Amino acid sequence: MTATNSLPTPGAAHQPLREVVAAEIRRMILGGELSPGERLIEDRLAERLDVSRNPIREAMRVLSSEGFLDVTARRGAFVASMSAQEAENLFDVRLALEPLSARLASQKIQPAGLARLEDIQDRAKTAKTNGDLDALADLNTEFHTCVFELSENTYLAGIGSPMVKRSQWLFRHSASGRAPQSWAEHQVLIKAIASGDGELSEAEARRHVLAARASFRLLV
Repeated sequence: MTATNSLPTPGAAHQPLREVVAAEIRRMILGGELSPGERLIEDRLAERLDVSRNPIREAMRVLSSEGFLDVTARRGAFVASMSAQEAENLFDVRLALEPLSARLASQKIQPAGLARLEDIQDRAKTAKTNGDLDALADLNTEFHTCVFELSENTYLAGIGSPMVKRSQWLFRHSASGRAPQSWAEHQVLIKAIASGDGELSEAEARRHVLAARASFRLLV
């Protein structure tokens, strides 16, 4: 492959190419390879990732819906930025939705759902050992998305999933110092959900978001 970045094989991960491309562009944004305000040129990205323009265009739509890109008809696509106030607004929404998702998940949890959460936790331990901050950011998003899905509320999951992906930017920028505590809090949340105690699960989810907000405020 002649491109700068080598994409994973879509079929191996059972993902359409647009999702693989979106994940790679998202990683480039989170890792600082693409800077806030930088204009993205479809042809250049297609050449860099060794794909056609169509999956690039589709991936841009995905990333625009998640808040990673600002796309306008005449100006094109630009890497979005997040101000301190926008981050605070995002945390406000997380405080409203994530405790609710944890409470509902605890009331409907099944062994298969717990196994999904524990598997994510195990993979995060490996990523921490390897110092792979990009993988930790991806797994953090996967964990919170999983909790939303386990709530079995499609409206809540539909709102929560894009929010969680946008929050990945915040996690990635604090991951070097925040990650160990964050994943310890995840383990506590898993235990609460497994207990079937809705109030406890809600409280632990709220505590987790508040801790993440406090950590972010130390960076700004």
